Amino acid sequence: MAEVGEVLMSVLSTIRVPKPGDRVHKDECALSFSSPESEGGLYVCMNSFLGFGSQYVDRHHARSGQRAYLHITRTRKAKKEDDNNSGSGHPPKKKPTRLAIGIEGGFDVEQDQYEEDVKVVILPDRQEVTSEDLATMPDVVRERVSLSMAGIMAADSVSHTLQVQQWDGEVRQESRHAADLKQLDNGVKIPPSGWRCEVCDLQENLWMNLTDGKVMCGRRYFDGSGGNNHALLHFQETGYPLAVKLGTITPDGADVYSYDEDDMVLDSKLPEHLAHFGIDMMTMEKTERTMTELEIAVNQRVGEWEVIQESGTTLRPLFGPGLTGMKNLGNSCYLNSVMQVLFTVPDFQSKYVSNIDKIIDDAPSDPTQDFKTQVAKLGYGLLSGEYSKPAPDPGDENGASEPRGDQIGIAPQMFKALVGRGHPEFSTNRQQDAQEFLLHFINMVERNCRSGPNPSEAFRFLVEERIVCQQSQKAKYTQRVDYIVQLPVPMDQATNTEELQEAERRREEGDSSAPTVRAQIPFTACMAALSEPEILTDFWSSAVQAKTTATKTTRFASFPDHLVIQIKKFTFGLDWVPKKLDVSIDVPDTLDLSALQATGQQPGEELLPEVAPPPLMTPDVEVKAPVLDDSTVSQLCEMGFPMEACRKAVYYTGNTGIDAAMNWIMGHMDDPDFSAPLVLPGCSSGPGTTPTESLSEEHLATIVSMGFSRDQATKALRATSNVLDRAVDWIFSHLDDLESMDVSEGGRSAAESEGREPPPGPRVRDGPG
Repeated sequence: MAEVGEVLMSVLSTIRVPKPGDRVHKDECALSFSSPESEGGLYVCMNSFLGFGSQYVDRHHARSGQRAYLHITRTRKAKKEDDNNSGSGHPPKKKPTRLAIGIEGGFDVEQDQYEEDVKVVILPDRQEVTSEDLATMPDVVRERVSLSMAGIMAADSVSHTLQVQQWDGEVRQESRHAADLKQLDNGVKIPPSGWRCEVCDLQENLWMNLTDGKVMCGRRYFDGSGGNNHALLHFQETGYPLAVKLGTITPDGADVYSYDEDDMVLDSKLPEHLAHFGIDMMTMEKTERTMTELEIAVNQRVGEWEVIQESGTTLRPLFGPGLTGMKNLGNSCYLNSVMQVLFTVPDFQSKYVSNIDKIIDDAPSDPTQDFKTQVAKLGYGLLSGEYSKPAPDPGDENGASEPRGDQIGIAPQMFKALVGRGHPEFSTNRQQDAQEFLLHFINMVERNCRSGPNPSEAFRFLVEERIVCQQSQKAKYTQRVDYIVQLPVPMDQATNTEELQEAERRREEGDSSAPTVRAQIPFTACMAALSEPEILTDFWSSAVQAKTTATKTTRFASFPDHLVIQIKKFTFGLDWVPKKLDVSIDVPDTLDLSALQATGQQPGEELLPEVAPPPLMTPDVEVKAPVLDDSTVSQLCEMGFPMEACRKAVYYTGNTGIDAAMNWIMGHMDDPDFSAPLVLPGCSSGPGTTPTESLSEEHLATIVSMGFSRDQATKALRATSNVLDRAVDWIFSHLDDLESMDVSEGGRSAAESEGREPPPGPRVRDGPG
């Protein structure tokens, strides 16, 4: 032991005590999904506080020279039959009463009880030092090492912090209908018990409409249980928005749902609204589970296994390489589904998984913050099969019983934190859109693949837009790079129109038994809608030097290896409120897009002259600002859009009114510079006029270091008011324009001046349609 004490003394200067702000990774390996529960446990560097599984700790020691690691192993305790009567001397574990994580009444991050073993390990010989061993060592060693051990164990791990951040699933807002809710004086009085659905006689999951007192059953769940949708149908017929769940009314409140707002809400006037129908809230007792309790019950089911069982069937679990599940982190289904799909694509497999050893060898000192390392870690975790094994039954003490149906799986906490960092949406724990995340992730891949293979090329394709001036019949051709095809949903092409009309007629006549019918739209109709020419009513024609009508046709100038298709199921109502279309679309197994291939300029076709439209500026050269319709800008701002985006919309549509400006906004919301300041031709801040001296040399150097020329960096900074982050986003969204800028300062190309090949442009692959 004296020898170990000497070793500890020699490395004492490298052993740190965690301070506030230090990131302690004690739940997950930086390079794999190993944890303290994994075979071999987790080794936490006592200097950097990075965690490593047993297969990577030696590599970290060899690279960093660090020798002292805190070795944490956890073994799951067997669960007792009765959670409320623990015979082990431990207090009974409280069941969650709140739909939240890591806060009082919510879900405990540590769902299971573990026996924990902690000791210091000195590499490379893996000499072990326990707390008991420390007691025999010199005071200076004992004090420093003990403080470090205690600090690491007491600190919140990064994964724990991520789990508890910002997720409270039962926060409810006051309904906008509550204050002035209309209640009918129809004499209806509701008894304190014995309720039935007025349509189907169902006696559970009953909701009373707070406008007319009608008692109807709730929604039908995915497995056929729950109700028969009669309360929802009643709202669709009457428009009466609020309903209270009978059986949940107590003196403390009740479940109130707003069909109009499509959410659980608060009703500050609930006692008054209930009293209108003879219900004394102060005397009511709860007889049914609240919606929160139902959601908690669903979340408590082990591994969500019961949730995914098909009604009446038992699913056979699959294990092995490529069959690894990802745990839902409370809202991460959008991320999980996108990454599962991406790692079925050979380009992503070869880029990140085949080269994982080299990627890990080249990783920086903090691999938790390195994009390539974390993507490779996730890809290997999904494809290797190491985490696709049956999870042991926590009640099985000697391994004799069958394993549980679920698998160990992986929890992408470190990956989610990295790819969402700094993003206003993906850094939160709110629900997100998978299509938006895919584009966000592809943008990150593009940034990190300026040299070497770029797997996003598998999705990249060229779009050709052909615009024909209807007055001169001259044409204009443009090409742009895209990654996703957005297909419109032509509701008028439904194949079950008669059935839809009949259901609508029955609802209008007050038939409460009218079924809910979903529109059946052929996929071919969506593709046809994409190929239809679009009418442009405010097109400025350079041939006639005036605004006229034109047609725009969109075609594929190249076909990618993998085509990502988004069905545009969201539309805007007359009040500009987003609405989701309830449609069913059958996608064919085989898709032939050959008919949508671009043809380029046709024989004998004349092109529109390359003349820019006149700028929207006053003749007064002293006035630098555009003449914009302030009322239109104000209307757009009131809808919640950024001021600069509203100014751009009015400017680029030529002050032609709110509809044209709104259409421009809808078409440009995904632009990286959507909210960037409006830059005008001829203004001192416009592209091509800002003197280079006014740009930050540091910003220029940063962008040039990414593989761009100085001219390209200058153009990006000028276009984004010298803001580095926006310039980087801008440059990656304008690669096709920038690749033509191959002349650097002094008349030499970027390749000549830097002695290497110019950075790759938006290369596209072209295959059969």
